[in-house]
Amino acid sequence: MVTDGTTPTEPVSHPWRPGRFMVITAHPDDAEFGPAATAAKWIDEGSVGWLVCCTSGDQGGEDPEADPLELALLREEEQRAAAAIVGYQGVSFLNQPDGALANDLALRELLVREIRTFRPDAILATDPEALFYADRGVNHTDHRAAGMAAVDAAYPAARNPMAFPWLARDGLAPHRVRRLYLFWSNAATVRIDVSATIGRKLDALRAHASQLKDPAGLEERIRQWAAEEGQAIGVAAAEALRVIVIDDDADEGPDVAEAQAAGTTAETAAATEPAPEPVPEPAAAPQPAR
Repeated sequence: MVTDGTTPTEPVSHPWRPGRFMVITAHPDDAEFGPAATAAKWIDEGSVGWLVCCTSGDQGGEDPEADPLELALLREEEQRAAAAIVGYQGVSFLNQPDGALANDLALRELLVREIRTFRPDAILATDPEALFYADRGVNHTDHRAAGMAAVDAAYPAARNPMAFPWLARDGLAPHRVRRLYLFWSNAATVRIDVSATIGRKLDALRAHASQLKDPAGLEERIRQWAAEEGQAIGVAAAEALRVIVIDDDADEGPDVAEAQAAGTTAETAAATEPAPEPVPEPAAAPQPAR
């Protein structure tokens, strides 16, 4: 794991696992297109996860005559079904406007309330610094806003008793989020082995039937992307994430020194097994249009 601010040439294997984690996304289905296999792996290994959707995806359709409220209800239902497949303890919908999500104080307060209630060790969110993916696409404005709002809520607001002080007075004590895991990033630093859970990610994606035009083609692309990420660390499938360490304390969960010794450097792995063949840069991970 990288803790000194440097970025490795290639993202390395990452065995560390938070005891509690929260995934914060802009829309229903973002978590499934994003780190669902990582979430499922951590849950299988004993972590507890919670999902927060900032909007209900009421603009996620092609028919301008459709009722956005009915669409929102449908997408919430789909997201709850997908979350149950992954294994989250629960889902929160913040009902912010789809297509117009803003990283403002109102959203930050809602996210701080969620963080202080669930008290996660780590937060997974979209990388707000990702605007373009080389020449392959643009990151949705809501994705960027949700990612930046998650970062700002995690640090410093959630841990600051003077931020939204009425929350503390109502019994929601400040909470220190220790790590951020940013997905859909151009600067990934770790790869998570998801060989055992990539199938569950795909099962969860199928729950979003209103959003899938070519499920078979999507599954093929996701499996190919996961295989490319996995090849670099010698596993069948992996997800790549950018890790930001806020607090690196000895009491934060699974033994940090042991985790670092197991997965920090490519040299450690090379000492016990042949280095994997270099692989070309993978295609951008599939993302929802909205």
